[in-house]
Amino acid sequence: MTDPQIAILMLGLFICIVLLGFPIAFTLIAMGLGFGYYAYYDPERMQTIFDNRIFDLFVQNTFSVMSNDVLVAVPLFLFMGYVVERANIVDRLFFSIQLAARHVPGSMAVAALATCAIFATASGIIGAVVTLMGLLALPAMLKAGYDKRLASGVICAGGTLGILIPPSIMLIVYAAIAQVSPVRLYAAALFPGMLLAGLYMVYVVARASFNPKLAPKPAEKDVPSLGMIALQLLTSFVPLFVLIMGVLGSILAGIATPAEAAGVGSLGGLVLAAIYKALTWQRLKEAVYLTARTSAMVCWLFVGSWTFASVFSYLGGHSLIEHWVLGMDIGPVGFLILAQVIIFLLGWPLEWSEIIIIFVPIFLPMLATFGVDPLFFGVLVALNLQTSFLTPPMAMAAYYLKGVSKDVELIEIFRGIMPYLAIVLFAMVLVYQFPQIVLWLPKYLFG
Repeated sequence: MTDPQIAILMLGLFICIVLLGFPIAFTLIAMGLGFGYYAYYDPERMQTIFDNRIFDLFVQNTFSVMSNDVLVAVPLFLFMGYVVERANIVDRLFFSIQLAARHVPGSMAVAALATCAIFATASGIIGAVVTLMGLLALPAMLKAGYDKRLASGVICAGGTLGILIPPSIMLIVYAAIAQVSPVRLYAAALFPGMLLAGLYMVYVVARASFNPKLAPKPAEKDVPSLGMIALQLLTSFVPLFVLIMGVLGSILAGIATPAEAAGVGSLGGLVLAAIYKALTWQRLKEAVYLTARTSAMVCWLFVGSWTFASVFSYLGGHSLIEHWVLGMDIGPVGFLILAQVIIFLLGWPLEWSEIIIIFVPIFLPMLATFGVDPLFFGVLVALNLQTSFLTPPMAMAAYYLKGVSKDVELIEIFRGIMPYLAIVLFAMVLVYQFPQIVLWLPKYLFG
């Protein structure tokens, strides 16, 4: 076998092993070291079994990841999200928005989507958002007589907005891989994130208007006074909004780097938790533990993926795929469609982390050839990766929700999320047709 054929075998084996359930980070490391040992094998240089350049490459990649300035923001944003999640802020926010929007058709579903969007800007942790809203909003909607499919679809779709809406962990990872400014990427993703959340809300309101039985309006006797509603909004929405605007505003205004803003956001999350009297030693320990665990996973994924990608490229895998794509004689639009279709199909068996770290770098060297802006491509990928959580049979958002709810069957959740999958694809078409949705804000802010 030639080296490029071995590279393709390496990629195929990786997909098969991951589908069998092996840990992704350690699978990447093991395959990178194993195939790298073959790729860098030099009998003249070898004196002992460890005299192979793959071990030097592995050490260098580990050091590069641990000293990467962009990735410093990951544990800080994670910590801010976990602290806010455990501070009982989100439940106050959901019920206050629900009361304020009580005259809107499907008010509880709209409130759930708005809460997910706001919580995404404070967290960006998909599993946490879906799980928390599944415990909080789903029982309330079912008790109010909402259709199970509508309610579960709202929770799953809204919970995945954290991939796209800044400060998304996925965007930080993409910025590190594509070597683009995370600040510009955040600015590019802001309007598409708002667009997708708005499309979800329009769909819910329209469907509830045509069929009110799916989302009954609350009884007037259950609605408190206007003063009470205003007080609820003041004590729940305003503090979290100030925290979010302080973090995102300082990043987009160029006052602070993402890491600096995340540090301030972490402190602000602690202050909010203390104000709401939810800052206990147990909750703080849980937030620190979950932050350390998730950060370690991201860092080892980077180490493994960079080692894997280096060996894959050295064997000629990237060149082979690039020649195959260029040989198809397709223009920029054809390239974008091909790349997004491949990423969409990969979203069925794989999660966003594997797709971003392993497969997106295959397309990055071709962006210059087709004249595609890396920011535009990154936002399209982030939009597309919403589908990796919403596409059966491996729709992880559905499994997160099912894990905390016994009132809804998995097949009902699958049926409920299908309209939102179509909305994501429609949003991608809009971004294709009107690229300024992505590119206008970063150009306006940063030139």
